[in-house]
Amino acid sequence: MGGEGPIGERPNMEEEVAELILRIPLVMEPHSDLLAWTGEPSGDVLWAIWGDRNARIHENTNRSGQEIAKYVLSYLQELEGAGRSTHISPKVERKWTHPSGQAVKINFDGAFDERNHQSASRIMVRDRKGLVLISCSKLHRGVFSPFAAEALACRRATQIGLEMQSLEVIIECDSLSVIKRCKEKKQDRSQIEAYIHDIQEMKSRACKLSFEYIPRSANGLAHILAKESLKKKEEMYLIDSLPSYADGLIRREREKEPN
Repeated sequence: MGGEGPIGERPNMEEEVAELILRIPLVMEPHSDLLAWTGEPSGDVLWAIWGDRNARIHENTNRSGQEIAKYVLSYLQELEGAGRSTHISPKVERKWTHPSGQAVKINFDGAFDERNHQSASRIMVRDRKGLVLISCSKLHRGVFSPFAAEALACRRATQIGLEMQSLEVIIECDSLSVIKRCKEKKQDRSQIEAYIHDIQEMKSRACKLSFEYIPRSANGLAHILAKESLKKKEEMYLIDSLPSYADGLIRREREKEPN
């Protein structure tokens, strides 16, 4: 195939990509297969296209095909670059690591109930010894995507981080799209822009707060506890402790921690 020259020699490439993207058949409501992909590279891209299509229908917006294509292409390029740097040792499963010095880590995850349009945010704050400082969960209603569930959990984690201003705070999650948007300074234009705006505003008031992407294997405890919180429909705010059903989980995680 041709087309190995610079992009400038193919002025219609973005239009061709946009045309192909917009031909993807997508349902009006999120299908279970699409929900299962969320948090994966392909899932985040499909959510962007699905959300844009519905915005055109329900909100009378008119984002051009070129804009969608640019977003998808730039996102895939970012993932390709991340893959080159993070998949050097594909057989090694990353585990949660302790923060250094006086820093604390806040891990979060959001669990989503499609049928009832609900989600649960689960937040865990741990110190350099791995001791739990705060464990909390919060339920949300009127949530319409797993993407929004993750953003709501991130907003709650950022609120807690802001309350710990005397410490260096590292907020971690396995949703690359949410972490990427939290790090950016420009205004977000996605379906979760209201939540991202709140997060960015809080971040601007904290001088020692940062966001980091981690793989699911390093965020497993928050992920499991978020699902349990949604299943049990529980809200809590615990200091220096975890719910009793989580004791075994954190013991197993400590056993697997790198030396």
